Amino acid sequence: MKIHGKHYRSVWPIGEDAFGIIDQTRLPHEFVTLELRTADDAAHAIRSMQTRGAPLIGAVAAYGLALAVRKDSSDESIERALHMLAETRPTAINLKWALWRMRGALLNHPRDKRAAIAWAEAAAIAGEDAAMCEAIGRNGLEIIRALHREKGRKLNILTHCNAGWLATVDWGTALAPIYMAHDERIPLHVWVDETRPRNQGASLTAFELGAHGVAHTIIVDNAGGHYMQAGQVDLCIVGTDRVTTNGDVANKIGTYLKALAAKDNGVPFYVALPSSTIDWTLASGRDIPIEERSPDELLKMTGRTPSGSIQTVEIAAPGSPGANPGFDVTPSRLVTGFITERGTCEATEQGLRSLFPAA
Repeated sequence: MKIHGKHYRSVWPIGEDAFGIIDQTRLPHEFVTLELRTADDAAHAIRSMQTRGAPLIGAVAAYGLALAVRKDSSDESIERALHMLAETRPTAINLKWALWRMRGALLNHPRDKRAAIAWAEAAAIAGEDAAMCEAIGRNGLEIIRALHREKGRKLNILTHCNAGWLATVDWGTALAPIYMAHDERIPLHVWVDETRPRNQGASLTAFELGAHGVAHTIIVDNAGGHYMQAGQVDLCIVGTDRVTTNGDVANKIGTYLKALAAKDNGVPFYVALPSSTIDWTLASGRDIPIEERSPDELLKMTGRTPSGSIQTVEIAAPGSPGANPGFDVTPSRLVTGFITERGTCEATEQGLRSLFPAA
């Protein structure tokens, strides 16, 4: 996607000894890129959420492991780096999927060939993610086209958190169909949940949509149900960090409440995902580990002051504790369907296996 007229992916190689990312903790007030040169750099970027989004952190971890292999290509070193990177974020399955794919590509080859193989495999993971997201966009576009034909007017679409190109290598998941519909001149407007406590909707999704010229409005997280009741939401599309075999969905905290409101108001609720987000090893969402993040994300907020400086301030009652689960689980019964790179399906095991029979 483009920023100030220049095309960017969310991760890119720099020679064969480093790779670049966009520091998402600085957005929307500053656009800053970082060079990562070690596996530790990659782990820090993922843990601190300088880079984030389930598909993207898989690609970043793959490049991080490739850097570790350049330094030491022994089996023991690969295993240490792999487990160090895998422990940075527990909920998104793409992270472990990418790392175990890298492991499988490396361990059956001689040590002197592993560095080149690792770099090529990381690049392949990144390239495949961009292609899958573009395909998700085309498949989701069909849903938006059909809805526009049915309604015969501008569509209002609600999304939660950030599932755009900043959360993937390119295009995004939930936002990819919106970009394509906008480019096709289908009239639409996006309700952007602020997505407390890190405000990834207000800071990242709004930044992306604005850069692409898509009409949007930031709303507080709890306003979605109100707009659905008022008939001002035609469609909900969100991303996901993990989908279990039965179709349950783990996504940013607050997604479950949006799905409940959508069900109550007859609003279609779609989840967009690449196949790397499906965890066939878990039967249901009850088994998904939910990341508990620092209370500081809830009790403090960072923004730009009138003077232009970026500052973090306390916003809660002094001394009050905070609880900060990063994700919740939306049961499959509340999901209208999945949008994947292979097409759309029902949010059931049968639906998923109709698209991915060999999984």
